[in-house]
Amino acid sequence: MARIAGVDLPRNKRLEIALTYVYGIGVSAARKICESSKIDLNKKTDQLTENEVQKLREIVEKSFRVEGDLRREISLNIKRLVDLGCYRGVRHRKGLPVRGQRTHSNARTRKGPAVAIAGKKMVTK
Repeated sequence: MARIAGVDLPRNKRLEIALTYVYGIGVSAARKICESSKIDLNKKTDQLTENEVQKLREIVEKSFRVEGDLRREISLNIKRLVDLGCYRGVRHRKGLPVRGQRTHSNARTRKGPAVAIAGKKMVTK
């Protein structure tokens, strides 16, 4: 089993897809990694030799910020915004959408499940 940046890559998946299991590597980055290491994109992860795994590991460590370092950097950026008290920081603090989305009728993912208002009655005619 190939282990890159502390993540076990899944077996029986194409290398291009398996590399995306590492936080911070998407499909386009996975293609660049395979291109620079000269490994076929369609090769399965359980068919990789130890030398190929070592090449992949070196390229990822050398030219990409992944897993713990990337998560730490993102959380520090958010903490900086919150500490500054800027608009985006306030939105993060309140748990509301940060990038200008509407909140009147949507944003349930950020705001959490809808809560009924106690004591509110429907008007009957």
